[in-house]
Amino acid sequence: MDDPKRYEITVTARSEYVAEQSDEAEGRYVFAYTITIRNTGTVSARLVSRHWIITDANNHVHEVRGAGVVGEQPLLRPSEHYEYTSGAAILTPVGTMRGSYQMEAEDGTPFEASIPEFILSMPRVLH
Repeated sequence: MDDPKRYEITVTARSEYVAEQSDEAEGRYVFAYTITIRNTGTVSARLVSRHWIITDANNHVHEVRGAGVVGEQPLLRPSEHYEYTSGAAILTPVGTMRGSYQMEAEDGTPFEASIPEFILSMPRVLH
C-alpha cells in the first residue's frame, strides 16, 4: 500500500536587532529575521504567498500579505529547505511576528504552512 501524501512544511525563525537602521528617539526599531522553510512532507510544494502578523508592545498590529518571499516563489522537494533573511520595523523595542505561507503542492493541492510566533527584541530589554 502506498504511503498517503503528506503536505507538511516546518518553519523556524531567528531574529536580531539592527541598531544601525533603528532610531530609538523616533520610535523606529528595526529587526532582521532569518527564516528556514523545510519540506518535511512527501510531496514537492511551491511557496506561493505569505501572510505576516506583526505586533508591537503597544498591541499595534500590522499585517503584510504578498506573493512569495524576497521576490521568489521557491519550490521545495521533500527534505529540501530554503532560507532567506528579511526585515521588519516596529514602534517599540519588543514585539512579535507570526503568520503563514500559502503553499501549492505539485499535484495542485493548496495548503498552509504555519509560521510559529517569534520575538523581536532589542538587546537587554527582555531578561
